[in-house]
Amino acid sequence: MAEAWLPAAAPAAAAGPFGPQRIVCLTEETTEWLYLLGEEARIVGISGYTVRPRRARQEKPRVSAFLDGKIDQIVALQPDLVIGFSDMQAALADKLIRAGLAVFITNQRSVAQIYATLRLVASLVGAQTRAEAWIAQCQAEHARIAAVAAGWPRRPRVYFEEWDEPMISAIQWVSELLATAGGDDIFPELAVQSLGRDRVVADALAPARRAPDIVIGSWCGKKFRPERVAARPGWAQVPAVAGQRLHEVKSCDILQPGPAALTDGLALMHAYCAAWAAAQ
Repeated sequence: MAEAWLPAAAPAAAAGPFGPQRIVCLTEETTEWLYLLGEEARIVGISGYTVRPRRARQEKPRVSAFLDGKIDQIVALQPDLVIGFSDMQAALADKLIRAGLAVFITNQRSVAQIYATLRLVASLVGAQTRAEAWIAQCQAEHARIAAVAAGWPRRPRVYFEEWDEPMISAIQWVSELLATAGGDDIFPELAVQSLGRDRVVADALAPARRAPDIVIGSWCGKKFRPERVAARPGWAQVPAVAGQRLHEVKSCDILQPGPAALTDGLALMHAYCAAWAAAQ
């Protein structure tokens, strides 16, 4: 999706000696954030899954997947800091630490924690002022979207599916952004579970019984197949299926706990909810 309202960061200050000068980013959201802050010159290596911003793939060597990385290549880059995300990268972080590198792993799960992490990373590179300007603009847009949704007579019930086999429902930051977008997560009790295995929907008919008006799929990099969802046994009478409101938000736009989710991911979910509301 085009970055329609992505807040612009303030111009970067002249490069100085403050903070780490050679950073390897093991996940996309840190790369995108450093680019937005105008600090991309510090990045010496990125994840192979990085697609935001597009030019990062042409400018930076790809040295890791999500669960593992090219340890020798990362060491050869001589980073003074490696930044990763989540407990799922613990094994990779361990290898890098044993290789003598400084490693910083974040573990944000909520929108509040995403903002806190953005501020923390910005402080590492001396870009707090630029970060606060970006965050303020982002939060103002969230308030505007929430105000629009508050005017709807009814909010749509939404089933957000992070994976299909097994079915995994929305993580916390997605559920919270969905609420801002104007939708109600049909599995709020699962959203507070930080691990994917604890958000598995074991009963294939459970989402159907909760009668979502909209289904949003974001299958962790795999293309969402609405026809497969519609063909699930017992789902034909689900309002979202009957009304053909089965939509996709690409994982790079919503399942990365950073700028993309706060901007494009939210905007697209709001568009789906707004279209449903207008049709009522």
